[in-house]
Amino acid sequence: MAWTRSSWMRGVVCRMTAWRESRRRWRADMARFKAERRTARRNGQPLPENPGPPPTGFALLPWLLLGMGAFSNLFQDRSSHPWIGAIGLFTFNSLYINVAFRAFVKEKREALSTRLALAAMGVLTCALAIGYGGNWLLFFPLLGLAVGATLRGPWLGRTGIGLAALAGGVSGVREGWDAINIAYGTFLSTMVTAAILSLAEAVRELRAAREELARRAVEKERLRFSRDLHDLLGHTLSVIVVKSEAARRLAPRDLEAALVQVADIESVGRQALTEIREAVTGYREGSLATELDRARSALSAVGVDPVVRQSGPPLVPRSEALLGWVLREAVTNVLRHSGATRCEISVSGTRDRVRLEVADDGDGVLSPSPVPGIGGTGLKGLTERLAAAGGSLRAGPSPRGGFTVTAELPVEGELPVEGDPVEGELLVEGGLSAAGGPAAGERPAQDRLPADPAEVPLSRTPGAR
Repeated sequence: MAWTRSSWMRGVVCRMTAWRESRRRWRADMARFKAERRTARRNGQPLPENPGPPPTGFALLPWLLLGMGAFSNLFQDRSSHPWIGAIGLFTFNSLYINVAFRAFVKEKREALSTRLALAAMGVLTCALAIGYGGNWLLFFPLLGLAVGATLRGPWLGRTGIGLAALAGGVSGVREGWDAINIAYGTFLSTMVTAAILSLAEAVRELRAAREELARRAVEKERLRFSRDLHDLLGHTLSVIVVKSEAARRLAPRDLEAALVQVADIESVGRQALTEIREAVTGYREGSLATELDRARSALSAVGVDPVVRQSGPPLVPRSEALLGWVLREAVTNVLRHSGATRCEISVSGTRDRVRLEVADDGDGVLSPSPVPGIGGTGLKGLTERLAAAGGSLRAGPSPRGGFTVTAELPVEGELPVEGDPVEGELLVEGGLSAAGGPAAGERPAQDRLPADPAEVPLSRTPGAR
């Protein structure tokens, strides 16, 4: 008896502790909700939803009042063997309270001990109903409440019908046709309780899923913004540094050429401001042709001989934007780390895939990177971008010397049908087109810096690309 009393007290203490913890979390949630509501009102935003109190077993305890009739019979000595009835009443209430608090914790609700407690309640209810009848038959609806609070899934309907049939059969022994009311009340309490609690759980899960989706959307936007800032500012600042150094070195002996470099710095800076504004709003659309022109200009400014080859059908805007990012990052690495004298840029496409290759003859090396074959934050971010679009990115030393970055993408969108004209190969070497004139977007030869790197010496340190 002492062990039973001690176990019962431990159970009561555990339930009270869980209730206090639940109340503490609810108060914290309500405080956060009130703070968010005040902020939303000040900013004129939609008000957040009230999370409401957390569901606990206390919501099911008021239904124990259905047993007041049986308790009254015992108190007024209207039942035979009152001590047996009192023990049965106490045992049933204890099992009901235990099941009620377990019903709101999924792991405990599905535990074997909970199923055994329900089975014990069923046996005890049948015994009390057959032995006493009358008000004791109301324990069947209470049993239905406990069953509806714990059971979920396809077996719920069958269990509810079976429990109602059991209640009607046992009650019929004592009450005759009045047992129909007990059977109906048992079925109704089982199904309504299960429906309400299932709906409440679904609402909580949907709210949690919405919060998780919002959190992931914020993380995704942060990642996009960090990538855009790296790709935009990394390339732009590299070009500005290169052209500023070139202008400084040219100023003592060729002021006009130095002013051309200063004008380029101003143009690059203005374009960078526009791109950053567009990147913030998420609407930046890259142009591969523009990036090719910038690449020629930047490479020529530091004495790197640019060779651009372009062939294949026109690209859709998404592919152009992605390849523009890759070209920008690859050229930035050439400017920063390669020490190259020649850089070949090749864009080729078929009806299925498009390929961009940037190869230099420098001696720059990659720093260690957690991504095999890919170095630096920029190339790692581009690898993730291309992978999300079904493409791939490879970067590493070339067998013939130097460093090569290769990007491939599947062709998206509508392509020309058979017989439509396709752009021919465009070969631009040293900034001149195949026709011998300046390439599109290039300045005349006299306005460009000399291609000899000795004439425009720049400090290059091999490092991470």
